[in-house]
Amino acid sequence: MVRHIVLIKFTEDLGEAAIAALFDELHAIEGKIPGLLAITSGRSESPEKMERGYMHGFVADFTDWDALQAYQDHPEHQALGAKLVANADGGKAGILCFDLPVAGG
Repeated sequence: MVRHIVLIKFTEDLGEAAIAALFDELHAIEGKIPGLLAITSGRSESPEKMERGYMHGFVADFTDWDALQAYQDHPEHQALGAKLVANADGGKAGILCFDLPVAGG
C-alpha cells in the first residue's frame, strides 16, 4: 500500500467553509479511481501544536504506486490540485506532499 500525505497551509483569508468545499471535491474522487482505498481529510487537532501553519491536510491510501499515478493523472485530481495551489499560502510552496510505502497495508 502507498499512503499519500498532503499538508496545506491555506491563505489566511480562506474560510473553513471554503476549505470544506475543497475537501468535499476531493472526496468526490473516491470510487472513480481503481486502487484508491480511502481518503481522510480535515484540520489538525494536534496537541503538540507543531503544524507551522500547515493546519489542514489529507491522507489518501492506494493499493500500489500505479494506483497513485492514476490518481495523479486523473483530470478531477488535476483540477482540484490547481485549486489547492491557488488557495495555498505561497502557491505550491504552501503544500507538502509525502508518499510512504506501508507494509502489510
